[in-house]
Amino acid sequence: VQLQASGGGLVQPGGSLTLSCTAPASIFDEYGIGWVRQAPGKEREGVSCTSNTGGSIYYSDSVKGRFTISRDNAKNTIYLQMNNLKPDDTAVYYCASRVFCTRLWMRTGPTNEFDYWGQGTEVTVSS
Repeated sequence: VQLQASGGGLVQPGGSLTLSCTAPASIFDEYGIGWVRQAPGKEREGVSCTSNTGGSIYYSDSVKGRFTISRDNAKNTIYLQMNNLKPDDTAVYYCASRVFCTRLWMRTGPTNEFDYWGQGTEVTVSS
């Protein structure tokens, strides 16, 4: 495991959580990095990514306006601030990395491949 993710938990609908992912500098400085999630019984889907420079950021339509991805270059860490969480956001969230962060990151299904993965962190949105 090259990427270290943390921050999941149980939250009520409308609540907030922040996920963190730390990567080795060799990945953080050279690759796009972001988040992919997989809900029970569903295919995995891209959620958000940031390019290695931070100059490009993308979100899936399902989280746009509620989630914010950011990076701390001094700590080789990215964050996913998740606000106004909904039950549909319940999933295992994986930090992932590949060369480019583009809109293609948001594809659904196993053909959306990545070079590096972190362990998943579980997010449950329930009252």
